[in-house]
Amino acid sequence: MVDVTGVSSTAPTIGRLTVVGLGLIGGSFAKGMRQSGLCGEVVGCDLDPVSRRQAVPLGVVDRVVADLAEAVKGADVIMLAVPVLGMRAVLEQLAGLPQQNAVITDVGSTKGAVVKAVEEVFGEVPSWFVPGHPIAGSEKSGVEAARADLFKHHKVILTPLDNTCEQALTLVQQCWQALQADVEQMSVADHDEVLAATSHLPHLLAFSLVDTLAGRNENLEIFRYAAGGFRDFTRIAASDPVMWRDVFLANRDAVLRSLDAFTQDLSRLRDAVESRDANTLLGVFTRAKSAREHFSTILARRAYLEPMQTKSINFVASPGGKVQGKIRVPGDKSISHRSIMLGSLAEGVTEVEGFLEGEDSLATLQAFRDMGVVIEGPHHGRVTINGVGLHGLQAPPGSLYLGNSGTSMRLLSGLLAGQEFDTVLTGDASLSKRPMGRVAKPLREMGAQIETGDEGRPPLRIGGAGRLMGMDYTMPMASAQVKSCVLLAGLYASGSTSVTEPAPTRDHTERMLKGFGYPVKVDGATVTIESGHTLKACKIDVPADISSAAFFMVAASICEGADLLLEHVGINPTRIGVINILREMGGNIELTNEREVGGEPVADIRVRYAPLKGIDIPVDQVPLAIDEFPVLFVAAACAEGRTVLRGAEELRVKESDRIQVMADGLIALGVAAEPTPDGIVINGSSIGGGSVESHGDHRIAMSFAVAALRAEGTIQINDCANVATSFPDFVGLAQSVGMQVRLEENA
Repeated sequence: MVDVTGVSSTAPTIGRLTVVGLGLIGGSFAKGMRQSGLCGEVVGCDLDPVSRRQAVPLGVVDRVVADLAEAVKGADVIMLAVPVLGMRAVLEQLAGLPQQNAVITDVGSTKGAVVKAVEEVFGEVPSWFVPGHPIAGSEKSGVEAARADLFKHHKVILTPLDNTCEQALTLVQQCWQALQADVEQMSVADHDEVLAATSHLPHLLAFSLVDTLAGRNENLEIFRYAAGGFRDFTRIAASDPVMWRDVFLANRDAVLRSLDAFTQDLSRLRDAVESRDANTLLGVFTRAKSAREHFSTILARRAYLEPMQTKSINFVASPGGKVQGKIRVPGDKSISHRSIMLGSLAEGVTEVEGFLEGEDSLATLQAFRDMGVVIEGPHHGRVTINGVGLHGLQAPPGSLYLGNSGTSMRLLSGLLAGQEFDTVLTGDASLSKRPMGRVAKPLREMGAQIETGDEGRPPLRIGGAGRLMGMDYTMPMASAQVKSCVLLAGLYASGSTSVTEPAPTRDHTERMLKGFGYPVKVDGATVTIESGHTLKACKIDVPADISSAAFFMVAASICEGADLLLEHVGINPTRIGVINILREMGGNIELTNEREVGGEPVADIRVRYAPLKGIDIPVDQVPLAIDEFPVLFVAAACAEGRTVLRGAEELRVKESDRIQVMADGLIALGVAAEPTPDGIVINGSSIGGGSVESHGDHRIAMSFAVAALRAEGTIQINDCANVATSFPDFVGLAQSVGMQVRLEENA
C-alpha cells in the first residue's frame, strides 16, 4: 500500500493504478488520473475487445488487458467500475488471487449492495476496501465518451465503514481530489436513501415519461415539437438502460420508498389540477422553484443544448488523394435488418455482433421495440434481442415510422400481414415516394388486408383480421425484398409458401431462417417454407457490407498506386456482382482468408490499381450488383472505352432514379453518359470538377466522392445527410485511407 502518512496538501504518488471496467466512469477516472501525472502506470481491464482496442489510442490508459489477474498484479490502487450487479463476480475473482497489497475502491451508485457483496465474498469488509460513488455522468456511455474532466466540481461520496483503514480512505480521497472533485463522506444507508431520491427516482421518471409518450399514437409529433424543458428533463432517459436496470434492482427498497412518496404527492397534484385548486398548484410550484434555485448554487450543472434547426450536409471532395491501408467497413445492412426481425420472432435470447448502427437498421430495431420486444444495444455493434416468439408481438401504440428504409417497410409488410393486430407503416419524404405495390400484390393474393397510398406508395395499412394462405408465387422481376416479404408472410400462412425468382437475388433471409433452425427448402430458383415451425435464438456475426466495401473497391481500382485490404467482407454468391463486374473490366481483386461465419461466406478482399476497360455488363450480373451500380458507373467513367448496362429497370425506383441522377451528375462533370429506359451507356473520359446533386440518395453521394480521385477539379456533392442511413462515418473512413473528402454543414 502507498504510504501517505503525513501527506496533507500534496497528492500521493501511485506506482500502478488498475481500473476494472472502462466505461464512461471508469474510463474517465483512468484518463483523469493518467493526465494528473500521479500514477507511474494506469492499467485498464475490460472484457469488451472494442473497449480494449480503443482505450490506449484514446489516451485513457497506458496499457489494457482482458485478464483480471494480470491487470491487478502489482497494483497500488484498484478501482472497480463495473455494473453493480456484476460486482460480485469481479470480487470473487479478486478473492481467489494471491493477497494483493492494494487499496480497492469502487464507483457503484448503490453502496448497500456493493458492501453486502464484499462482505459475502471476503467474509467481512476488508479494512482496505473504500466504497465510493461519483455523482457525475452523461447520457453518453462507453470508453469513447471518457473525459478527464468529467468529475471536475462534481461531488464524490465516500461511505467508509467503522473498520475502514484511515490510510486507505485518505488515499482514495486524494485521488478524487486530484481530479478536482468535491469529496464528502456519508453512511452507506444515508447514501442509498439520498441517491434513491435525487438520482434514481429522476431517472426512473425520465425513462417512464419517454416510454409513455413514445407509446402514444401521436408520438412522432410529440417528440418533433418538444421544447427545451422536455429535452432537459428527459436527457437522462438516454442513459445506459442495462446500468440503470441494475441500479434499480440493487437499491430496490430505497427506490420504492422514494417512488411511493412521489406517487402520493403526484396524486395530490392531480387532484389539484382536476379540482382547479389554484392555491395548491401555486404553492407546489413556488416551493419547487425556490428549492431549485437553492440547489443550483451547490450542484454542478452542465447545459444540454441540442440545435433544433435542421442542417444540410454536403460533401466536398478534392481531386487526387490515395487509397492505401487496411480497413473494415460497417456491417452488412441487409443482414442487420434480418437479424433484428428474426431475432425478435425467435424463442430465447439472440446475440448479434457487427450490427450496422445506421439509421435504416435502427429504424427496424425501433419498430420491434414499439411492438414490445426488449432489445439491448446497439453498443459497438452488439445487440441483444429478447425474442417473443412468432406470435408474441404486440400492437404498436401508433404507426411504425421507418425513416428512409425501404427494406424495413417491404420486409415488415410481409411479417405484419400475419399478425392479429392492425399496423400502419410510414416513412420520410423519400420513402413515401417509393412503390410498394410489388409487395402488396402477392400479399393480397395470400389473403392479406393491405392498403397503400396513392399510386401504390406509402403509407401501408395492414389489417390483422385476415388469414393468410400459402401460395406458389412466381416473381415478375428479381427482387430480394419481394422474395423475403413473401417468405416472412409464409411463416404465418397455412400450408407451404413457395417463391420462384427469374434470376438469383440475395439469399440472406433463407440462410438466416436456417440459422434460426427454421426448415427452408431451396430447389433451383424456388424457395419453399411451411408454417408451424419455430425460430430458435442463436448468435449472429454480421460480416462487413459488400455494398459499403464497393465504394472502396472502385476507389482502389481507379487510383494509381492504390493497394487496399478490406477485412471480413461478406461474399454471399448472390451479392458478388460488383467483384465479377470489376474483374471483367480488368480490376485487380484478390480474395483471401475465405471462411464461413454464421452461415454467410466471408473473405478479406485486396484491391490494387489496374487500368479498367469498358464492357457490356452481363445481364446475369445485374441482380447481383443492383445496389453497387452508382459507384460502378464511376468506374465506367474512368475506364477506356464504352460501358453498357441493360436490364436494370429496378434502379429507377430506388431512393432516387439512380440511372437518371447518376447520368445527370456525370454529365455535369463532363462525362459522356446516356441514360436508357433500363440502363445507361457511359463513354470513359476525363472527369471534371463541379457541383452535383445527390437528391438525398446516400449511394449517389458516396459514388461522386469516389469520382474525385480522378477528377480535374473539386466536386461538391449536395444533400448528403442520408449517408448515415447505410454508412456511418463514411467520410472518416475515406480520409483514413487517403481520400480527400470532407463534410460541409449549412444551417
